[in-house]
Amino acid sequence: MKNLEINELIWQIVAAIPYGKVLSYGQVAKLCGFPRHARYVGATLKRLPKDTTLPWHRVVNAKGEISFPEDSEAYNRQLSLLEKEGVTFKNGKLSLTIYGVND
Repeated sequence: MKNLEINELIWQIVAAIPYGKVLSYGQVAKLCGFPRHARYVGATLKRLPKDTTLPWHRVVNAKGEISFPEDSEAYNRQLSLLEKEGVTFKNGKLSLTIYGVND
């Protein structure tokens, strides 16, 4: 499968994440049929245009954390977008039990 086709799958899965819910990079990779490609998912989302309407902010790491460095502009942006959707964080983590989408 070509990278563009994998990217399309990633975009479709991320687009389908419900408001106020999250998936991990690994879950997105698994849903694409490439369970060992979590880092590729992250790299693909990192290349999205600044003005994208894709809800990239709904993808977090397997620990329920935002993967950007804390206090970076990107971290604060993702945190803010998730909090606007009602997602709450405790000690820098969100509950995947509460906010995760079961795959």
